[in-house]
Parts: sequence; C-alpha cells; structure tokens
Amino acid sequence: MTEPTRAPHPQEALLPAPPAAARRPERAPGAAPQRQGATAQRQGATAQRQGATAQRQGATAQRQGATAQGQGATAQGRGARGQDAAARGQGAAAQRQGAAARGATGRARTGASKGAREAAQNLPVARVVVDTPLPHLDRPFDYLVPTTMDAEAVPGCRVRVRFAGQLADGFLLERLPESEHEGRLSFLERVISPEPVLTPDIARLARAVADRYAGTMSDVLRLAVPPRHARVEGEARTPARRAASPGDGDVPPPAPEPVRATADDGHPSRPAEDVGSGQEAAPQDAGPAAAIRGETTPSEAARHEAVRGEAARPEPASHEAARGEAAPEAVPHETVPRGEAGRHAVRAYGDAWGAYPAGASFLEALAEGRAPRAVWTALPGTDADGPAWPHAIAAAARATLDGGRDVVVVVPDGKDVALVTAALGDTPHVAITADLGPAERYRRWLKALRGEIGIVVGNRPAAYAPVARLGLAVVWDDGDDLHAERHAPYPHAREVLALRAYQAGAGLLVGGYARTAEATALAETGWAAPLVPDRAAVRARAPRVRPAGDDAELARDQAARAARLPSIAWRALREGLEHGPVLVQVPRRGYLPALACRHCRAPARCSGLPLVRPAPAADAAPGGAPALGGDARGRAATATGRGSNLHRPGAPAETGQAGGRAGGRARPLAEPVLMEPTATGPVCSGPLALRGGHAVPYCRWCGRIAGDWRCPSCGGTGVRAVIVGARRTAEELGRAFPSVAVRTSGRDGVLATVSGAPALVVATPGAEPVPDGGYAAAVLLDGWALLGRPDLRAAEEALRRWMNAAALLRPAGELVVLADAAVPAVQALLRWDPVTFAERELDERAELGFPPAVRMATLTGPAAAIRETLTAADLPSGAQVLGPVPVDGGLERAMVRVPRYLGSALARALKGASGVRSARKAPDVVRVNIDPLDLI
Repeated sequence: MTEPTRAPHPQEALLPAPPAAARRPERAPGAAPQRQGATAQRQGATAQRQGATAQRQGATAQRQGATAQGQGATAQGRGARGQDAAARGQGAAAQRQGAAARGATGRARTGASKGAREAAQNLPVARVVVDTPLPHLDRPFDYLVPTTMDAEAVPGCRVRVRFAGQLADGFLLERLPESEHEGRLSFLERVISPEPVLTPDIARLARAVADRYAGTMSDVLRLAVPPRHARVEGEARTPARRAASPGDGDVPPPAPEPVRATADDGHPSRPAEDVGSGQEAAPQDAGPAAAIRGETTPSEAARHEAVRGEAARPEPASHEAARGEAAPEAVPHETVPRGEAGRHAVRAYGDAWGAYPAGASFLEALAEGRAPRAVWTALPGTDADGPAWPHAIAAAARATLDGGRDVVVVVPDGKDVALVTAALGDTPHVAITADLGPAERYRRWLKALRGEIGIVVGNRPAAYAPVARLGLAVVWDDGDDLHAERHAPYPHAREVLALRAYQAGAGLLVGGYARTAEATALAETGWAAPLVPDRAAVRARAPRVRPAGDDAELARDQAARAARLPSIAWRALREGLEHGPVLVQVPRRGYLPALACRHCRAPARCSGLPLVRPAPAADAAPGGAPALGGDARGRAATATGRGSNLHRPGAPAETGQAGGRAGGRARPLAEPVLMEPTATGPVCSGPLALRGGHAVPYCRWCGRIAGDWRCPSCGGTGVRAVIVGARRTAEELGRAFPSVAVRTSGRDGVLATVSGAPALVVATPGAEPVPDGGYAAAVLLDGWALLGRPDLRAAEEALRRWMNAAALLRPAGELVVLADAAVPAVQALLRWDPVTFAERELDERAELGFPPAVRMATLTGPAAAIRETLTAADLPSGAQVLGPVPVDGGLERAMVRVPRYLGSALARALKGASGVRSARKAPDVVRVNIDPLDLI
C-alpha cells in the first residue's frame, strides 16, 4: 500500500532528523525501488502545488496592476480640479508598481511578501550606541524602528542590533525623522527592555569622560549602567518622593530629551582643562573664573563668591572659551524665596558647618539652588558622635534636597558608606556598594533612576547615579586610590564628578582631611574655593603629634635599639590603654614580607629554577601543545603533578600516561604542561618571606618552599626580618601586653568599628576601624616605608594616610609617628596644615612638569605597537615624548607630556591613533592612560 503524500513543512529542511530515524529497521531489498517511486510521486505533487501557487501569485499581481491602472485613470479624471499633473505621476508610479508585481510572478518570495517589517510612521530612525570596544567605531549608528517596536523603542532603552554580521547590545540615544546615511538601514532586532536606563545627562557625561580619557563611550557606559535584572525591573514602582521643603509638591523628573552624543563636544572638558594652565583666555562671565590663569592667586572676594555659588555658571578659562563656545545654562528648581530657603538651611543644619567661616554661605547657596564649588578640609577628631565629616555631608545633602535638587555622594569604601548612611538617618536615600548582590544593587539604582530617591551614596560607580536633577556632587578623600577606575578608560571619580557638576550646573564638594595636588589646583585657579575650618577649632580638635624617627634620638634610646618601638611609643601605648582603645598603624600587611641574611644582611632570594614551557616535540599537536596519549584522567594526573616531575629537577620527562588508558588516542592538552628544565638556567631570584612564626621561608614569586636556603655571599643559613608586617606586629604587642585584647584589621578582614573598651588595634592604612568615642592614643610605625616608596605621590600619600588615622583620635589625643621630624610631610602633620603642604607639592610638580600642572599620558604595550601608535598619532605641537622604556612583563612604556590646555588635543590624537590601529586589526594592544596614579 502506498504511503499517502503530505505537504512538506516550509522549514522541514532545517529541522533535525527524529531520533528514531537512526534506529529504523532494515527492509527487504525490493522495498528500495518502491520507496524511490513514492518519493518521486510526492516530489511531483509538490511541484504541481508550487506551480499552482505561482499561477495564483501571477494572477494576483495582474489584478494589482489593473487596480493601479484604474487608480491612474481616476487620478487623470481629477484634472478638472487642478490636480491632473500629480495624478498622472501617481498613475505612472502605479503602473510601474503593477509591472514590478507582474514581473515577480513565479518567484517564491517578493519584497512585499507577508511578514516583511515596516518602519514606524513617526520618527522611524533610531540612533544607537553599540557596545563595541573598537575605537574606530566609537560613534552612534542609525537603525530603522519596526512598527512592532514603535512603542517600546524609547530614548535610553536597551536594544539589540545586527552589527558587523553579529548581534550586539546597545543603547538607543534618540529617535529621528530621517537619517543622514544615504545607504540602506537595518532594523532593530529587539528591544531588550523599554526601561529608559540611559538618561540624557548620563549619556552626555559618558561622552565627555570618554573624550577626556581617550576612551570609547561604550566602555564608559559599561561602568555607568549596571547589568539588567529582569525580575527587579518588573517590580512595581514606589510612589515618587515628596519634596523636603514645606509647601513643595512632588518634584517631577525632567522631561525626556534626545541625546546627541558626539565626539566633538568640547564643553565637558573645561573643568579639567583650565586647572593649572597658564595660557587660557579670559572668560566673559564675571565671578571666580575671571581670574583663572595660574600665575596669580584669585582674590579672597572671588573665593567667597565661589563658595556662595554666586557665579553658578562660571566659564572656566580655556581654549574652548577662546573659540567662543557657550556653556549650557542650568535653571535651578526654586520652590520658596531664595533668601528664606538659605536662612532656613543655616538654622536647621548650620551646626555641622559652624567651625567653617564660609560654611553658612555654602549651605545657603545649596538651599537656594545655586552651584557652589569648594575644596573642603575637614576637622579632625572623633567624639561620641563619631567623625564629624559624615554629619557635615549629611547637612549639605539635606540643604540641597530642601532646594528641590538631588545629591550624589562618592566615598572610597563600604566603611565610609556606612558612616554617611548613619549620619543621614531618616533622610530618604539609597546606598549602592559593591558587596550588594546584583538584584539589590539594580533595585536601588532603579530607585534613583525613577526619581523615588534624591540622595545616592556609594563607591566609585555611584558617580554615574542617574538622579533626575543633580544639585550637589560630593567626593570624600579624593586621594584614595580606590577612586581610580581599574577598567578602561581608567577615569577618576573626582574628574567624573567635576565634569558632571559642570554639565548640570550643580555644586561640587571635594573633601578630605588632607588635600591632593589636583584639588589644590582647583582652588588656586579659582574654579573652586577653599572651605577650611577656623584655626582655633583645628587646635582644639587636632591630636598632639610627637615624631620619634630622628637617628640621634633612636641611638640614645635603649628600647629603640632592642625593639621596633622607642620608649615614647611604649609610653603612649601604655597610658592610652588606661583610657580606651589604642591604634597601631603598620604600612605592610602579612607577617614578614621581606627577609635578609642574619650575618651579612644580604637580601634573601629564591635560588630555585623557575618552571618553563617544554619545547614542542616532533609529533606535537597543532598550536604547539604536546600530543599526549591517555584519556582525561591521564591528563589530569599530569596537570596536578601525579606521576610528573614538576618538583624534581633532572628527572626525565614523563608522557603523562600514568593514569590513562594504554594505547589511547593522542589529544592536545588545553594547557601546556610546565616542567622544570633538566639543564641549569637563570634562577627565580624572588624575595623570600615568612607566613608565620613557625613557618618555613617561601618565595613570593614562584611559591617554592626555601627550607634549604643558603646565603650566596657568606654561606649562612639564618634569616632576619627586613620588613615587619601587621600580623607579626600584633604578635609582638600581644606578648608585650598579655592582658590586653589585640585586634587586627587588614587584607584578611577589615573591621568597621571597635568598642570603646581598652584594646590594641593593629591595622594597615585605610583599614582602621572607627572606635566608639575615638582612640585614646595612636602610633604610626615605619614611616620610612611610606615616604621611601618610588612614587610621585609618596609624600602626599603618606600624609593622607597619617591624617586619616590621626583623625580617629579623641580631641587632643596623643599621636606618635616614627619618622624624621625634618621631613615636610611630618612637619605638616605636626602643625596639622595640609593646605600649605599641598600648595608646596603643586609648585614642585609645576616646576618639574608633572600632573596636575601638565597633562601626561602613558602608553604601555609591546615596543613595536607603541612606536606604531606614536607614529600614527597627530600629537599637538609642543608635545614631549619620553621613552619608551622597559617595564614588567616584557612590555615597554612611553609617556607623552603636553601643557594643561592641550589636554583635549592629546586625548583626541591618542584616540585617533588607537582607531587607526584597530581599523587595521593590529594584534597587539596598547593601553592608553591619561594622568595615571602610578606615574613612576
């Protein structure tokens, strides 16, 4: 009996064969011709049906052509009404369409077939920034919006597009009526989410940051917009927040607007360009920016104007101002009279800023909707309420919120976030930190995006928080290296907030106990004003500092010769423990991170042979990996060292078949096996260290146990400590004070707070816990370790770490620092005068040609790639190229230095060179970093 024929599925050829087809039982030999005949019959029937379908399509096309001709005739009859010329044109077009339809008869698919996508009627073009890291593609691209996505494709939403033959994610910047592109446009593939997660302000900020640091906009957006969490996005929204001022209604978010993010926008770079340059043009607006030149210091009146925010839209003098470019104006949101709002803020929150002569003016400007910019030197001391700086930030945030605007606060770590959160109390806010899960972090981020919360506190990524109406941007302790981004294009949170404050017409507060050279440059040029406390208040709250690092003093001190601590430090610890906890700051973590010979004091280094990659055998697999027999178990045995000779120099190389099947098929290894060479070669020479008091020395580079170490100079086997870490210090102090609890805070575990009970707290810099009521005393060990680092910012960083620890003491507490009193950083600590030290540091950098007095870029990569980049870069005139010189990892680094006002030109030149190399598909990567922290 013949099988009944069936119509094939249109996509049947794409469907996989059913599993039963592989196990179909064999039939008799005569069944094959019958099956072939049946197949031929089915194919004939299919061909007949396709022919009938083609005939019907041809008839349909003829009817369409006839209809078009009828429409043309009808249009001709309208000539009496003055439209015959246009109608004849429509008739001809209709005839051509009919002919095209008739010519399509017999084809399976046509351009007007069912299911073809049509562009939206209103604003059919979508401008999309595609997530691609290639510099030569750092620009928006135009796509068509299908009618099915017209409602969801809103500016700021996430989309997926076809880009270079692959699907790529992106953000929709704006909808346009037409495109400047003359070719055919592709359609959007998908709207991932209709939530407008990219606001116009953040898009402009991302473009400005990318231009400032010679990066791409997609890299910045990857830092600014967190990954999507669909479940959180679908949760119900909470009602919009109420305004804090009496009589205010709901604060509506600004209406959505398109973003035209172009690489030629030069406005955002102005705050960064004007700092420290001495060749800018004078601005047109009055205010503190009128004195920005760098050779002279602005007058005190201009400084107080900046604090009060009277020049809310300054025009920082730069090369852009010389070209006549205007800055966008920001309209403050006013709900009450400006004078009354300022007086109310001073009465309500003035206590936190009472020790600052310009504190009241600063609060008034924030409450009245102006844009004050200040470099803030905070008061030291910790009392029963904790440090004073979180309460000052909370007061400024509340004053800004009363004025109908939002606040972004960026602090280095989670410990500081907790302090600010506690100071804000019941004031509505969200804290966004790295330790939150992806769902909770995205939930809090959406609260800021939807206008439900007006204050955002967080770490480095919070600088891009999408608040609706920014009124104040705060960055605390801007010298902390945690504010520097580790991913391209490596922006700094201080620079990001300065650009954002300038774009939004908002206030900026750069605060800390110490002051960086970059913040000092902002104050010296007049773009920001210094906000310093009264000297009487500083003397009342600053600790009593005693240096104990003089060589002559240490020589006279018997205790200093026998131990690490001099007598003055032991006395401070003993007396402090009678009144509360005592802090001991150790600049090095670990136990004994560096060792030396006990007799000749030569550095103890590893003498083992490093693991090397074996030469590929003659029968090696493609790619250079040796082809070893055996199954996965045999390969795992080789990789883990079972049956191998990883720690037996001179042993013959094994084949790795000890745990595998004999005679197995040879397969290439995913990871080539590392083996020690049988011949002599260069040794590791890494530094030896100890993990504990009863441990054996080990190499910090290769991890080899060096129990058989012998000094190559004198032949001795004993070692001594060169550098003592925090754990060894805690062990020594525990033996010296056996009845006192010893607590450590560092890399292994950071303590946020400690109680006010007597205890020895040993911490590394930055990990000092906040005590209840403050520390009774503190000792800063090994000051030479911080001051002697090979770093441009060594002295500045040492003073910053010392002041951060000293500020945790009770007012007038005793502080002992083990450093030479003649060092300028120690003198600044003695007088508690970080401003003078920072001004001197800035002058020295200007004389030597270091940032922030100049703009400097580093290029790190292979030597040939660096030379290619420098050749392709159209560097501005006057640029100095230093290097390249070898660095770690077999790479090289070159530095390019230009005057401050040519910073934008340098960034454009380096980005253009990177684009040329990426367009050529250069294999080697060159890392471009503008003004890096680790310059030396």
